[in-house]
Amino acid sequence: MPWNEPSGNNDKDKEKDPWGENSKKDPKKKPSSNDNGVEELTRKINDKVSSIFGGTSDGDGHNKTGLYLIAAVLFGFWLFTGFYTVDSAQRGVELRFGAYQQTTQPGLHWHFPYPVETIELVDVDKNRTAKDRTHMLTKDENIIDIGVSVQYKIKDPENYLFNVYLVDYEPQQSIGTLYQVMRSAVREVIGRNTMDGILKENRAGFAPDTLKVMQEILNEYKSGIHVIKVNLTYAEAPKAVKDAFDDANRAREDKDRYKNQAETYSKRVIPAARGKAARIMEDATAYTSQTVSKATGDSSRFTQLNNEYSKAPDVTRERLYLETMEKVFSKNNKIMIDSKSGNNLLYLPLDKLNSNQRSPDSATLSPAVASALQQQVVKQRQNPQQTTRSNPRSTLRESR
Repeated sequence: MPWNEPSGNNDKDKEKDPWGENSKKDPKKKPSSNDNGVEELTRKINDKVSSIFGGTSDGDGHNKTGLYLIAAVLFGFWLFTGFYTVDSAQRGVELRFGAYQQTTQPGLHWHFPYPVETIELVDVDKNRTAKDRTHMLTKDENIIDIGVSVQYKIKDPENYLFNVYLVDYEPQQSIGTLYQVMRSAVREVIGRNTMDGILKENRAGFAPDTLKVMQEILNEYKSGIHVIKVNLTYAEAPKAVKDAFDDANRAREDKDRYKNQAETYSKRVIPAARGKAARIMEDATAYTSQTVSKATGDSSRFTQLNNEYSKAPDVTRERLYLETMEKVFSKNNKIMIDSKSGNNLLYLPLDKLNSNQRSPDSATLSPAVASALQQQVVKQRQNPQQTTRSNPRSTLRESR
């Protein structure tokens, strides 16, 4: 028979009835004060709700309407817990029973509350950092102590959460996938370069090469990570050979310094030498042009003079004589006076006279010079015709 039907008057049947009064009582258990308190509180709440909503209670004092209302309030509160907010620097990943549903953008959203759906908030704007420092072997079989720092961001939250296990386990980076990819990429780049290349020649190219290798591997894994920058924080020889390596570096630096000094000197001297050579060439060209022009002019003048001489030899001879004597006397500072009174020539130091006239310190002439000038003036007054002859060789000539 059904459990909810009233049983017979038999005591055994009443004991078997789960809804009977005997089923509600445990003869071996005494009612406690706590149980009475809870029942009393429940009864009061039901009565209060019944008085408000006008519900009816059953024979045992339970209000069905109040129970339904409480269940509705609890259900509404459960639904209300499904609202969540995504910040501007975050993305929300909705999971329904652990399976990916969608990625939500910043703002207010709603989802089925726990345990139906859960939300994973991923910060996509945060710059994360991974570091490593270790010893590696270079292409030329040298050991180098290398330190690397990598900055990255989360590009795809879905791939970041589901495709790779422990992509960047921040509490212990050494067990994360990103750390292993970083070390692998650094080892590959170091293995392609020599020790001098990493420390000197290709130091600037180490970071871009490492970033490229890391990003390719992470893209193949679909890790959802974007590598922003790779920094070479430390690169030195091991401590055991550091002193010898530093000596070699100093020698290499001295070589480069001397080479730069020689190049600087050559760049300073060679242009000066080229300029000097060009100036000498210009001077030689000018001298050649001047000499050729002078020779051409002399030749032309000689030809013209020869033609004039053939026409009038005496006149030409006299003119040449006068021009030659004019050139000779023009370079002489002494003055000679042709005197008809005797065979001797009167010599006057007119060069000193001229120098005394130019000098402001000499105000007077010497007695000998003054006497000679006075005699010459007297002779000119006595024979004015003799001093005004047209013969140019009997006139005064002054040459400076």
